[in-house]
Amino acid sequence: MRSTKRSPKTIDEYLASVNANHRDALQKIREAIHAVAPNAEECISYGIPAFRLNGRSLVFFGAWANHCALYPGSSAMKEFRNELRDFQTSKGTLRFSPDNPLPVALVKKLVKACVAQIDNDRTRSKRNAASS
Repeated sequence: MRSTKRSPKTIDEYLASVNANHRDALQKIREAIHAVAPNAEECISYGIPAFRLNGRSLVFFGAWANHCALYPGSSAMKEFRNELRDFQTSKGTLRFSPDNPLPVALVKKLVKACVAQIDNDRTRSKRNAASS
């Protein structure tokens, strides 16, 4: 049977559909992402809030039944693994509860690492194109 629940088209619609404590935690993450990457574009991707930078996926986040999650990718998480030890992690995924939210400073570090990765990939791609 198909669900009649409408998929959100914006992050605001997504946040309106989650419970209040999840919403507050995710809104803080959203604001931290904007602070670090003001040119990043908000979107919904794979049914959850995401940000794109220069046409590439930057970071995703979402609310689930028993936790929230930030998806900065595995390279950013490797770089900050010591600071993430108090949170549940798996490859590219960082889970947390609204009762134990991610520190804004840590979110900003992760997003900066993601921005740097995109910038490095663009620079490398330009160099490869120029040498061809």
